[in-house]
Amino acid sequence: MLGKNKNTHIFTYKLRFLFSPCLDLRKKFLIFRDTLNGFFQDCGVDVKMKKVPWQITLGVALLALSAALCVVHYVVFRDIGQIISWFLMAGAFLPLEVLFVTVIIQRLLERRETAARREKLNMVIGIFFGEFGTPLLSLLSLHDRNLDKIRKDLMPDKDETEGEFNDASKRINGYECGFEITQLDLQGLKKYLAGKREFIVRLLENPALLEHESFTDLLWAVAHLMEELSHREEFASLPASDLSHLAIDVKRAYSALLSQWLLYMSHLKVSYPYLFSLAVRTNPFDKSASAVVRS
Repeated sequence: MLGKNKNTHIFTYKLRFLFSPCLDLRKKFLIFRDTLNGFFQDCGVDVKMKKVPWQITLGVALLALSAALCVVHYVVFRDIGQIISWFLMAGAFLPLEVLFVTVIIQRLLERRETAARREKLNMVIGIFFGEFGTPLLSLLSLHDRNLDKIRKDLMPDKDETEGEFNDASKRINGYECGFEITQLDLQGLKKYLAGKREFIVRLLENPALLEHESFTDLLWAVAHLMEELSHREEFASLPASDLSHLAIDVKRAYSALLSQWLLYMSHLKVSYPYLFSLAVRTNPFDKSASAVVRS
């Protein structure tokens, strides 16, 4: 008798957790399921519920609660017609509720999750340009003899509009850079990229970047250029055919950097004006750029 009373007190104690605001719905039903298991086992009833998913337990409990409330309603009011009428009315609105929950609310939640993922992705892109992308642009742009054709597009200011950003992006996407590969310090570029190998590999391992195809293409272009340079000991005696091949790899990475850099500047202007201000003052394409605020 003492053992049964003790188990009854434990059963009552556990049930109190079901009303605790500190637990989510899943944890409450897990406690409810385990508590019922212990209670039935103490009563000599072998009920195996441990392998039943908590969603099924929740569904059965809700159906049982609904049936119990219907019984209470009938006992009190003795009107089965009202219960049937209520069920038919609720069933008539059920398709609208499903539409509202599954289509409208789900779409809003997905849009919010997409915006949150995009924000995190832009943070990663910002780290890329701050740590690696902008210095590489500064290095490569020095040897682009056609840069003056698009330099103005690469120098946005605080008054730049979204339409102007879009127009500049279209011009840059169609831009043909003018590299003279023999004038480029390939040995220095190799050394610089080799020092950033681990950083690039960590970015490529980031699953969030899979949703940003153009930025992933940029990383692959830079990683490929890094691999190409790493397989050459020296560059002075390379044949013209190999230099032409390296020129294509450099142009691919450089063009992708230009496009992504302008998109990143557009994002900063909208979301982080103070970061945009610093990016404008340290613009790698502005010959007079200075981080010092003059006015």
